[in-house]
This record gives sequence, C-alpha cells and structure tokens, in this order.
Amino acid sequence: MYKQLLHTPVGVRDIYGSEFDAKRRCEQAIQETMHSYGFQDIQTPTFEFFDVFGKEIGTTPSNELYKFFDKEGNTLVLRPDFTPSIARCAAKYYSDTDRPVRFCYHGNTFTNSSDLRGKLKEVTQMGAELIGDNSIAADAEMIALCVRSLLSAGITEFQLSIGEAGYIKGLCAEAGMDEDTEVRWRELVANKNFFGAQELLTGADSGDRCREALLHLGDLAGGADVLRTARGYACNQISMRAVDRLEAVYRVLCMYGVEKYISFDLGMVSKYHYYTGIIFRAYTYGVGDAIVRGGRYDKLLERFGKPAPAIGFMIVVDDLMTAKKASGKNDAVKQPVKMLLYREQQLPEAIAYVNRARGAGEALGMMPVTDDADCLNAEAFVKAQNMIPVMLS
Repeated sequence: MYKQLLHTPVGVRDIYGSEFDAKRRCEQAIQETMHSYGFQDIQTPTFEFFDVFGKEIGTTPSNELYKFFDKEGNTLVLRPDFTPSIARCAAKYYSDTDRPVRFCYHGNTFTNSSDLRGKLKEVTQMGAELIGDNSIAADAEMIALCVRSLLSAGITEFQLSIGEAGYIKGLCAEAGMDEDTEVRWRELVANKNFFGAQELLTGADSGDRCREALLHLGDLAGGADVLRTARGYACNQISMRAVDRLEAVYRVLCMYGVEKYISFDLGMVSKYHYYTGIIFRAYTYGVGDAIVRGGRYDKLLERFGKPAPAIGFMIVVDDLMTAKKASGKNDAVKQPVKMLLYREQQLPEAIAYVNRARGAGEALGMMPVTDDADCLNAEAFVKAQNMIPVMLS
C-alpha cells in the first residue's frame, strides 16, 4: 500500500531541487518584466463557483473541469483558466471606474483532460490582463509585453503568431452559417482539418469569393505580407476591419522593436470562445503546443455586470521550462548553496561559522556527520544535490 502512496496521479508531478530553483527564478524574471510595464499582482481563489467557468462564459468544456460540491450543495470547480476569475474580480472591485486597470498573476490551473493526450493536468501559468482599454495601442503593448516576458525568461528563439477572431467571424456570417455550424467549422479549422471544413461548406449559401476565402484560411499564415492576401479574400466589412486592425497593430509593434518575433495566422481559432478580436500564440522549439495564448475579450466582463473591453495573455511556465531544457539553456544559480559538514562535538563552532557566513549574505546549511566514512558519503550526497560541501576544520 505504501508503495502506491509514493506515486502521483496521472497528469501531475513533483518538482524539487535544482529544477524547482530554475523554475522559480524564471517566474521571478517574468514577474519583474510585468511589473516594469505597470502591472500589479492579483491572487484569485484556486476554486470558484461552476458558473464562473460555465458554457455561457465560453471557457473550458464542462467535461474537462474538476467539479465538486461544498457542504451547502454548491457546485465548485478548480480553476482551469485565470481570465474569467480576473474578469470577476475586476467587475466586483472596479465597477465604479472606467479607467484601465492592469493585473498580473501567477498560480496553478487544473484541466481534467484525457490521459491519452500526454499533457499535465496541473500546470503553472503566469499572465497579464489589461482591462478597460480597447485601443490598438493596448493590443500592441500586450503583445510586446509577451515578447519581453519570454526574452526575460531566457527564450530567444520563438515566434508569436497573431490572428483576429473577427476575420473568421465575418466570413462565417457571410457564408450564412448558423451558430452550431460555425462552432463545428471552428473546430475543424483549429484541428487543421481543411478537408472536413471543405465538406462542411458543401451546400452553404455563400458566394464563390466567400467560399474561396474560407477554404484558403490555412494558407493565410506567414509574415506581414500575408495581410495583403487576407484583405483580398475578405468579402465583408467585419473581416476587412479585422485586417485593418492587424495592420495598425503591426505598425505599433514595429515601434516597440519586436517585429522579428511576429507572424500572422488568419486561420487561428481558440477553444476559448470569449475572444472577440486579436488572438495570439507563441511557439518555440522542444514543445509541441503553444507556450503562450492570449487575445482580446471585450464581452467577457459584461457577463459579470461590468461592460468593459479587455485583453490578456498567459504563459504556460511548465512548457516554457521544457523548451529551455530542450535548448540546453540552463540558468546559472546566482549564488551557490553551500552545506557545512560538522561533527557533534563541533556544534558550537559550526553555529558560529554559519552565523558569520549568513550575516555576510551566503546561503549555507548544516549537516552533521559521524566519522570520516560518513563524511565522504555526505559530501557525495551534497554534490549530487548541486550544492557545495564545506568542511569545518
């Protein structure tokens, strides 16, 4: 029985020692970058009422939520996503202001995904949310902050791909799709199943130009020049305005000097249906999925009683660390931890030694040993923990 208790459930894992230290320093670097852009920390509960993440909100599907009941019979869920929680907070505590507010967060999220997908069910996320600003400048600032956050974490080879929810929304409306058909269409496009998407269009009451645009979404990915092609396919005002906004955002991103990391994907869709405008993801080597997801969600806060535009993004820290490991970039510890090895009769001298060292700013622990053989074993153990053994003479 005790052997079974030593294992974790599928989808979660222990993080300790040097791996935890590297992760913590990575998180600190990202947090400092977000603070430098004027964002303030916020902490939301690990679990919330089910309705905060319900179907109407447009977040994680119900069958992927960890649900349970409290003593009063309320249905609660472990948070799968920070954005709805922060939208709730903003609606509650900033209901009487129209001024923009900036939040950044750090914590774990929980998704009850299939065991066959090989993904962690508990991951650490960090992110930022800018609430109350619907400007092009706000879109560009958040994307620039995302780029700077990844750079501060030591990720230098990545691509941040930008789409616009309105572009596909306009095409689907022009094609006469009902809501259910549009949802199915989005799923097919998200999975890059363009044959299925083409079949779904069969019989749709749409013109040749609109059908051609829908069928060529997979080709509308690349550098800034792809926006010109996307404009040529746009057959309605909604899609045209989406391209206009992307071009304007790109001009501001060039002012920030981050254009080398930027690409575009007009076929991008998100499983989070609350996104209404700009959407973006960041990809890097060594990870098969996006390490950053973000976008504009101008209708979400209205669900909580405060009509306000907003944009944000989240970084999956665990995937980011996987990418760093794959690239061979291991951060050097700023200050090595030392371990003082001493014998029982040396305790007074050992305490005096560590008091002086810690007072001078050193990181120093204490480990008792019994004899010379035990001292050698302790020395090997300390080195295996990436610490420096120190002998008390």
